[in-house]
Amino acid sequence: MGRLLWLLLLIPVLPVVGMIYQWIGAWNDQRRFLGLGRLVEVGDRRRIYVSDMGRQMTSGPTVIFESGIAATSQNWLLVQESVAGFTRAVSYDRGGLGWSSACKSERTPTNIAGELRELLRRADIPGPYVLVGHSFGGLVVRRYAAMYPDDVVGVVLVDPMRAEEWPPVNESQRALLERGIRMAGYGIPVARFGLARLATTSLLCRSGKASRAFSRAAGNAGIHVMQRITCEVGKMPRAVWPIVASHWASPKYYRGLAAHLEAVPATVVEMQTAEAIEGMPVVLLTPASAQPLSSERLRRIGPEVRQVIAEKSGHWVHLDEPELVLETIRSMVEQVSRTQVSPSANPYHAEAGVLREADAGSESDCANAVPMPVS
Repeated sequence: MGRLLWLLLLIPVLPVVGMIYQWIGAWNDQRRFLGLGRLVEVGDRRRIYVSDMGRQMTSGPTVIFESGIAATSQNWLLVQESVAGFTRAVSYDRGGLGWSSACKSERTPTNIAGELRELLRRADIPGPYVLVGHSFGGLVVRRYAAMYPDDVVGVVLVDPMRAEEWPPVNESQRALLERGIRMAGYGIPVARFGLARLATTSLLCRSGKASRAFSRAAGNAGIHVMQRITCEVGKMPRAVWPIVASHWASPKYYRGLAAHLEAVPATVVEMQTAEAIEGMPVVLLTPASAQPLSSERLRRIGPEVRQVIAEKSGHWVHLDEPELVLETIRSMVEQVSRTQVSPSANPYHAEAGVLREADAGSESDCANAVPMPVS
């Protein structure tokens, strides 16, 4: 009887304890990690987190990194630090993700491209820009380059999201998309009461016992998610893992993830009629695990697209083969820098085609699926 009484007394107390645990953890996360970048005021009492490296490099274009569907600036750290050795390199957290304020517009490439341009202006990050986008971020940089061509001198697409594979064009993916939105909704209260913090901290920063218990309780889906996370995050620098854990511990992250997934149908409709990228070189990195884009699909992206096959990669090419992505960006920066002096020197004025990784002169492998985010 006494144990039952204690249990009845503890039940209403546990949520409060969880909320306090989450609040203290979030405060401590910001104290430890927020200073690694800067928050830029963008209006409407909103701030966007920016990681700005290599500002002392003033002679070349600025490389702007755009992350996958619910990933953040941390996803690019390894490549960004290397790029900053030869030109300015900037990554950021889109609205609703990472350290940035909640988003206020539908998460479509056109809306995000407009917000990115305003961010770059307010952050005093001048062009010209080489845009680098992974997965969903590839659609964002495509829209930016088409909408603001005077700002951009080159584009690198890292296995960009293929809009034709998602609803409403491909209804076979509707159930997967709806499941992702539903799981993101479940994540909000789980994070609010500190359980997401307990699981992610266990997985990425401690023994993993708590996270394994949570995943087993969630069944096969939970085990699958944990395996995917372990595989992908394991390729990122260990210094990033606590930051990723802090992002995934926040209710805001799951609201941002849901907002991005909910906008996928509108994104697909938008990209079906999107203008091609004109007047600048475009390199597209396709993993060996995916079917190369046809000549017709390449032409819909732009007339100067050069496709390179990343032979050792899955969907996360910049995590599987960072050297290939780095050398692609370096070559792009060098090419567009020469072109600014001598326009006739641009070697990209050639018919769109497919190159294997070795053909591209590069020295440079988890599953090929778009919706699984890595911070």
